[in-house]
Amino acid sequence: MVHRVAQIIEALAVACTVASIAYYCLCLWSASAFLRRQKADKNVRPTQSTPPVTILKPLRGPDPEMYESFRSHCLQDYPEYEIIFGVSDANDPAIRLVERLQQEFPQRDIQLLVCRESLGTNTKVSNLAQMARAARHEYFLVNDSDIRVVPDYLRRVVTPLSNPEIGLVTCLYRGIANASMGARLESLGISTDFAAGVLVAQLFERGIRFGLGSTLAFRRRDLEAIGGFESLADYLADDYQLGSRIAALGLKVKFSDVVVETFLPQYTLCGFWDHQLRWARTIRDSRFMGYVGLGVTFGLPWALLALICARGSGWAWALLALTAVLRILMAMAVGSVVLEDKQVVATLAWLPVRDLIAVIVWIASFAGHNISWRGNKFKLENGKLIKIN
Repeated sequence: MVHRVAQIIEALAVACTVASIAYYCLCLWSASAFLRRQKADKNVRPTQSTPPVTILKPLRGPDPEMYESFRSHCLQDYPEYEIIFGVSDANDPAIRLVERLQQEFPQRDIQLLVCRESLGTNTKVSNLAQMARAARHEYFLVNDSDIRVVPDYLRRVVTPLSNPEIGLVTCLYRGIANASMGARLESLGISTDFAAGVLVAQLFERGIRFGLGSTLAFRRRDLEAIGGFESLADYLADDYQLGSRIAALGLKVKFSDVVVETFLPQYTLCGFWDHQLRWARTIRDSRFMGYVGLGVTFGLPWALLALICARGSGWAWALLALTAVLRILMAMAVGSVVLEDKQVVATLAWLPVRDLIAVIVWIASFAGHNISWRGNKFKLENGKLIKIN
């Protein structure tokens, strides 16, 4: 009986390893297709459209490198735009940074709003709904407080919206890690795991039908057509919901050709675990079947299990070697080439650790619905947040 169970586990490990190899090849093809598409878009890029834009930046507390990230939005080579910062607490420490920004850039239209209404359990989206009321322009751009951008970012993100068939523009991003191990592992995961999955989804679905919080550029009228930010105020994955609902209007969601940067916090081990689990359960609730399918993409752990079950047989070593080579190639293609993440090469040795943690998080994500976010506890039900007292 024990021998039979061992044979079943070995067969499962081999099958999942082969599936992972196929997935890594698909990631390589997706990265290549993405780069070809971006090159083609540059060759036929329309005349740059520069309508007035409102940048909406909801804030809550400090983030790493926050002020320099704010400054990058004030250094845009763009004719007319306003920046609206929003907080829900009049004593939020981020307010001091906004006031400093206003002093450094008096020529910029920078507003700070204290959003006193609570329109849902997602405070960020509740703030966005109130900030949108104060916006003067038709074109909106929303991104997270820790996002840093290049000077031509606005031009490159807004230009595709000159095509009436495009309803939302979003951006891939790379994580900038500090010295903490949690930040390094998360950065590695963003560049070699998360972004790869996004590119595969784009290839399979012949486009994307969701947005990423790193950048969401869209028109006011399309936001109003989906019910405004108010309709998203109870969802955790508001970026996903916004893109999905705009796509449901019959409009396209498009990746910009610019990759932005997010600065990762100095994670404790508990903080790292909480963030990974929240992220995993968010994706699980947003794209359940695709998330279940991730189980067959953890090639290195599956290949190692096959090696153990096969008691070190030569064929199992060969399978592990092939899996490792393709995993490294995929990591380099997506992380170093597509995202231009200079940290990937230096952290490649941590890929097996990162992949093992990813398996553990994936398993744990099915064991409950509770998450921790910004110091509060919530329960997720069909993507919606329910605060736990």
